[in-house]
Amino acid sequence: MTAHSRLICASVLLISLCSASGAVRCETVGPLEFRGAQYQPVDWSDLDGWADDDHAAAFATFLDGCRGLNGKRPPSAEMTEITEALKGVCERAQAAVPVDDSGARKFFEENFRPVQISELGESDGFLTGYYEPVIDGSRVPTAEFHAPLYRRPPNLVASGWRKLGDAFPSKGVKVGRRVGRRKIVPYYTRAEIEDGALDGWHLEICYLRSQLDVLFAQIQGSARIRLEDGSILRVNYDSYNGWPYTPIGRVLIDRGALTKDQVSMQSIRRWMEANPQEAPEVRRENKSYVFFRVTDLPNEEGAVGGEGVPLVSGRSIAIDRALHVYGTPFFIDADLPIANSKTATKFQRLVIAQDTGSAIVGPARADIFFGAGDEAARIAGRIKNPGRFFMLLPRGLDPVDAGRDMPLPAARPSATSIAGLDPSSGADPTAEDPPPAANAIPDAAAVPKPHRRHRR
Repeated sequence: MTAHSRLICASVLLISLCSASGAVRCETVGPLEFRGAQYQPVDWSDLDGWADDDHAAAFATFLDGCRGLNGKRPPSAEMTEITEALKGVCERAQAAVPVDDSGARKFFEENFRPVQISELGESDGFLTGYYEPVIDGSRVPTAEFHAPLYRRPPNLVASGWRKLGDAFPSKGVKVGRRVGRRKIVPYYTRAEIEDGALDGWHLEICYLRSQLDVLFAQIQGSARIRLEDGSILRVNYDSYNGWPYTPIGRVLIDRGALTKDQVSMQSIRRWMEANPQEAPEVRRENKSYVFFRVTDLPNEEGAVGGEGVPLVSGRSIAIDRALHVYGTPFFIDADLPIANSKTATKFQRLVIAQDTGSAIVGPARADIFFGAGDEAARIAGRIKNPGRFFMLLPRGLDPVDAGRDMPLPAARPSATSIAGLDPSSGADPTAEDPPPAANAIPDAAAVPKPHRRHRR
């Protein structure tokens, strides 16, 4: 490719940002970048199963998510651009209510552009599932219920955050225990907390049967605690101790206790219940520890995700908050073991980014919320599958649309003419220019359609 044609390609990538109100004023900025990602625009017809989805249900979930866009502080300029564009789409969504299924589908197609996204060198992303467990517990310690579920300690701090309130950063900042006025040291690990580091602080929300129940509530980020009098106490993720999350399944694989194909929530619980002597050591290899807060959610609503809105079973996903914006729609195309572990079910559905998690890392990585209870637990525990990810970018950020109306730059003089050489002499005094950015998106017309993976 010549240097001039590379410049043309680069000009197509520039994104025209217009105000959410639809005013004529626009700004021209550089291309959106997602660290470690490759992406390209596709047509709606490239989304297998798009026409058969319940678009009205997806629209309702998207509309709920719009409430969570205000007051959120994105960590980068690119995320600020996407957030502002999504707010404009949300204004149009609120004005469009009510809509039926065909109206919802039309709304998404008119306001978004599907973009296939994956890690560099990969065609598929990776999916897991999570749920809201229902766990027996007690408000007071008893012989049966003795493992405390803690609220956030007052000495847990995040560097650079003076007032945390309800918002606690889950990534990208130093979290620890303040010593003196300025020094922050690592917070207590899971082992130290289980051994009594927080005793006497009066942080106990309630008590569960075992540390294993506490661990599973922490992994899921929320729980419904069924108290001895039959009432339900609902708790949600509030903060964590700053230590990185270590998957217990990986620990058991490394120890040879389970194979990769055997690992699930159910198999991990069975192994730890069958090996009570080794279980504490395995559990404590995950130094990360989650603290909770009590919510006043009614039982008919889902748990609240990181965006601050109730999660919807099969429609809400947790994403990497360092790369993606809450409220972003994704279309997922995957074969998942929803019915049972041996049967693949087509999961071709529009989902909304409304939650996050320390184990969710990467541009095409999602945790699908499956609701509450035992059946949701069984489904979520089986999910560890590849899938194709299509991020829906607001039309205002569509690089192809922006590129159509953008004037091409003037041709750059050739190196030979600058050097005064005769082009017909065959001299080639210049090396090849560096390639364009790894996640650059050329015009859709010049890009081959994404390869469709073979299905079983």
